[in-house]
Amino acid sequence: MPAPLPAIQSELFINPHCASDDAIYSDEMREVLSLQAYDYAERHISQWAGYSPTPLFALPELARRIGISSISYKDESGRFGLGSFKALGGAYAVARLLLQELKKHTGNEALSAADLNDRSHAGLLEKLTVTCATDGNHGRSVAWGAQRYGCRCIIYVHAGVSAGRVRAIEAYGAQVVRIAGNYDDSVRQAAADAEEKGYFVVSDTSYPGYLDVPRDVMQGYTVMVEEVIQQTAGGEHPTHIFVQGGVGGLAAAVCAHYWQRLAERRPKLIVVEPEKAACLYRSAVAGKPVAIAGELDTLMAGLACGEISPLAWRILETGAFAFQTVDDDSALFAMKMLASGDAGPALVAGESAVAGLAGCIAAACDPASRQSLGLNPQSRILLIGSEGATDPELYRRIVGRDPGEIG
Repeated sequence: MPAPLPAIQSELFINPHCASDDAIYSDEMREVLSLQAYDYAERHISQWAGYSPTPLFALPELARRIGISSISYKDESGRFGLGSFKALGGAYAVARLLLQELKKHTGNEALSAADLNDRSHAGLLEKLTVTCATDGNHGRSVAWGAQRYGCRCIIYVHAGVSAGRVRAIEAYGAQVVRIAGNYDDSVRQAAADAEEKGYFVVSDTSYPGYLDVPRDVMQGYTVMVEEVIQQTAGGEHPTHIFVQGGVGGLAAAVCAHYWQRLAERRPKLIVVEPEKAACLYRSAVAGKPVAIAGELDTLMAGLACGEISPLAWRILETGAFAFQTVDDDSALFAMKMLASGDAGPALVAGESAVAGLAGCIAAACDPASRQSLGLNPQSRILLIGSEGATDPELYRRIVGRDPGEIG
């Protein structure tokens, strides 16, 4: 018998500024994420060795239990062997940045992405250093990109990043620097050291005067979103998407790409965060960006962010239908449920992959939330399984099984 669905501690805020169904994706938003920039990213990323669309799984048992038509789960656990969707963002932004530096140093504007692999530029690339702060997955992608193209890499992690995730970053040849404080402290330290030492910051969050690279990171994510659109093209697109928050980059990429592709038929987007690190939720309630201080102590470490990305907020401020928080216990339940096969096929999902799933269950099982979101027996829900067992030891402690035993 499947385990009973838990009573999830959750808050839901319906966005009063959400654009109407017939609202046009604006030129201002297109400056952040556009279909033209997506086309460039797709051409580049699809040429990487090992690229293939990640699978989209149906979770029919869970759909039946919560009284909706279908649940689709985009499983990013196998993306390029890095274990998360962030492989698409950080490494792509590294490539874009390095190409610009090659053009600047050589004076050759005709250089293309293919020239990054030309060993004649190796001497120049190895003198460059990229850096960023990370909760784990983004730093791993940046380190992988740096290794691919032969530049140096220094990654900053905060006190809450596990030793397993540090080792995963170091496996790609990066130097890891651990600092005291939370994720936002590590972002500030990485930026300060980069300015002093001449490093190139490859951050997944934007801040005043720093927009181009985070834009590239988010544009890389849209490659995954287009995969989902193509994978559902023969059936019916989702009516609702429950997606993880963090600084907002993933949610903004999902929102923007669906808005441009489907226009008035775009799904309702619900952004889900840990209750202890809900900067997007709090910003939506306040009607303006709000920073959350403190340790942001949540099991969902990849979402432990206290400050939103202003670029992502340009999209989500009017693009998100609702913002939601969930408790840490719900993440534990969701990981175990997916591993057990009680929802559908047995799947491996990390702690930060299941916030959307937890939010979906919480909303569907609460009559008021269900009504507010328009969930009904005809609803089709999309979830983004944003990571696999990126820390296998922690996964084993939570689920009680090795990730290799699942499935």
